[in-house]
Amino acid sequence: MARMPKLAANLSLLFAETAFLDRFAAAARAGFRGVEYQFPYAFPARAVAERARAAGVEVVLHNIPAGDAARGDRGIACLPERASEFRDGVERALEYAGAAGCPRLNCLAGVVPPDAPRGRHFDTLVENVRFAAARLNAAGILLSLEPINTRSVPGFFLTNTRQALEVLDAAGADNAFLQYDIFHMQIMEGDLAATIERLLPRIGHLQLADVPGRHEPGSGEINFDFLLRHIDRLGYSGWIGCEYNPLGNTVEGLAWAKHFL
Repeated sequence: MARMPKLAANLSLLFAETAFLDRFAAAARAGFRGVEYQFPYAFPARAVAERARAAGVEVVLHNIPAGDAARGDRGIACLPERASEFRDGVERALEYAGAAGCPRLNCLAGVVPPDAPRGRHFDTLVENVRFAAARLNAAGILLSLEPINTRSVPGFFLTNTRQALEVLDAAGADNAFLQYDIFHMQIMEGDLAATIERLLPRIGHLQLADVPGRHEPGSGEINFDFLLRHIDRLGYSGWIGCEYNPLGNTVEGLAWAKHFL
């Protein structure tokens, strides 16, 4: 019997028609049993956790604080001068994860200038991943590390699965895994089905959006009907985060997922 993909609504992007704290209930009404979000830190940890519990949805992932997005930050984990800030962020993320019962946290490496010395940033990222993984491990939480495409985020430090795995291998943490975002990796690598199959033991979380527009499956070039069945056949039992920008109303755009919700 097929497992069927377990879809989690990314509440930072889906259900934008409603206020963030009301999106937990909206996701539950749409049939989701899991949710993720990028950054919950504008709201008290207790409030976020209470809304998740009231809606009866499982929180499956959020990001470690990633700096100031308004100033161009897209993560700080590879920036040597911000190591202390990153470590403070790990503690803050643990507070929110603990309140909501979230079992995994994602680490964003950050953006570096084109001429930056790559070795120094690599070493910083390895040290920070090792630190974060140890702190999370003590709380029974998994860490994920995500490569991101250079079209959406020019200058991002990790742009493909090979680079991310090099960091994870160097960090040597048993609870640190690859976060494989189908949208980013279709742009940077392609060969989705074979890559997911090859790397499945290293993948801790999957996310999806169609290419090129980062909208719902069926809006672009990826054959999600095939790909989701393939992921299911491989025996992936984790969550797949729906991290896309709906073309219109979120619920109306969920026709592609009706078999999974």
